[in-house]
Amino acid sequence: MPEHAIGEEVRAAVFDVFGTVVDWRTSVIAAGEELGREVGATVDWAAFADEWRRVGYLRQIARIRRGEAPYETTDVFMLASLRALLPTYGIAGASDGQVDRLHTVWHRLAPWPDSVEGLTRLRRRYRIATLSNGNVELLTDMAAHAGLPWDAVLSAELVGRFKPDPLVYRSAGASLGLPLEQVVMVAAHLEDLYAAKAEGLRTAFVPRPQEWGPDGWREGEPDGRVDIVACDLVDLAAQLGA
Repeated sequence: MPEHAIGEEVRAAVFDVFGTVVDWRTSVIAAGEELGREVGATVDWAAFADEWRRVGYLRQIARIRRGEAPYETTDVFMLASLRALLPTYGIAGASDGQVDRLHTVWHRLAPWPDSVEGLTRLRRRYRIATLSNGNVELLTDMAAHAGLPWDAVLSAELVGRFKPDPLVYRSAGASLGLPLEQVVMVAAHLEDLYAAKAEGLRTAFVPRPQEWGPDGWREGEPDGRVDIVACDLVDLAAQLGA
């Protein structure tokens, strides 16, 4: 596949992580099933995973961004949301250690099958870093667990905001010492990419149709604000000449 034109213009790639690089849903379901066996609970763990992500993560970030809740890291509010969610699914009797192990599954998410190979190839030519709403400790643990070869771990935590706040995208250039037009934002979520584009980053869309499961929500079609569409991270590396 011929090298994409922006490959000569960018020097670094920053990545959304949850859903783009790692398969959070399958990992959370597996951790939930393990807890269910331990405490003898029969639970729809797919529904549990979706609600924890949708309400505990996405909705809480939206509340913080609107000023309806104080700023907290993802680790902090995801633990609070987990403790609220367990009894609604009839899960009782879990020890503090068991709850903590389920909570920290977000530190141990499995990569999509193409992620490590694609990132490794991209790193040969570009600096690669996270640009995630996950906190630094979580992202660092995840990289070690999944073998994700980041050059840097950049997080919304470093600026005390959450994407799609413009300051988060601007921080990528500042942290890497590059003008924003030399940085490409890679994500499976169009809102993330459109917000990055508005701040001057280049954009690459890597759809993950299985993020919310086989019957779950799908992203729409990208518009002209997306510079590259790739089927996975290996394809993205090929398009960028890596």
